[in-house]
Amino acid sequence: MKIPILFKQYIWLIETIYEAGKITFAEINEKWLRTEESEGVELSRTTFNRHRDAILDMFGVIIECDRKDGYRYYIYNKDVLNDNSIANWLFSTLSVGNMLDENVGVQDRIMLESIPSGNQNLRLVIKAMRENRRMIITYRRYGAASANSFPVAPYCVKLFKRRWYVLVRFDRPSYRDNGNGDKEALSILSLDRIENIELLQEKFTINPEFDAVAFFNECFGIVVGDGTQPVRIVLRAYGMEPHYLRDLPLHHSQREILSTEEYTDFELFMRPTSDFKASLMSRGEWLQVISPDWLAIDMQNWLKAAINRYKNGQT
Repeated sequence: MKIPILFKQYIWLIETIYEAGKITFAEINEKWLRTEESEGVELSRTTFNRHRDAILDMFGVIIECDRKDGYRYYIYNKDVLNDNSIANWLFSTLSVGNMLDENVGVQDRIMLESIPSGNQNLRLVIKAMRENRRMIITYRRYGAASANSFPVAPYCVKLFKRRWYVLVRFDRPSYRDNGNGDKEALSILSLDRIENIELLQEKFTINPEFDAVAFFNECFGIVVGDGTQPVRIVLRAYGMEPHYLRDLPLHHSQREILSTEEYTDFELFMRPTSDFKASLMSRGEWLQVISPDWLAIDMQNWLKAAINRYKNGQT
């Protein structure tokens, strides 16, 4: 993946200031001159300021100057580099691409995960979102004998476990009704199960109260609209599992509430949907649901069903 020179400079500048915490322009130039990209030419103040503006536009990263602390530069909103925003995702992707570009000799020893399919559909869906155009999709659900075509309004897209999904609005009752008389029911569809997309000239108006982040705020992944209500969940982690959960939280609401030599308890507030339960199952004996009781019983039943399948499969 070849990264344009300007993007490389943006990435380098963000990483340099982020790692330093605070740094003067002279110190930035000193580090810049040690890079191959500089070719021995200093970074001018004008170029630096242009880069700051471009970085703000592209990644939402604000580079400020603390005049009271020796005119040192720092990243004002570091959190933007740690959240789930598209700007952070773009920065991370370009940063990794830049590293690969600089280390061609070991590329065959760097293993990445691919997204199997859906990229072409993603382009069309984003185009429809950008232009507020309705689209007709031909979609085959798992287990369905054939695909169905219907018009939808695309609200947002979400990447989850190597798959792209689109949240759409079925605002014609003949195509989708959530059973509660809501003629603007929202549904999540997998892009790799869309067989065809036709962009229409017909425009749609997105609900001004819709907030994509808020919509998925209480969700684990992409399961929505199944009636599961958000609850306080306490998980008990054993062995090395607490370390994994600290480094990669299951949900943004996760917080550590108790730690002993034997186990660590974590609290979350979210919807314990089927995809969340499946994730808990994948942790095996190292993760236990403490509360609510009904969720603990659900997990016991899931585990018993799994054990029975193994027993029934034995010869």
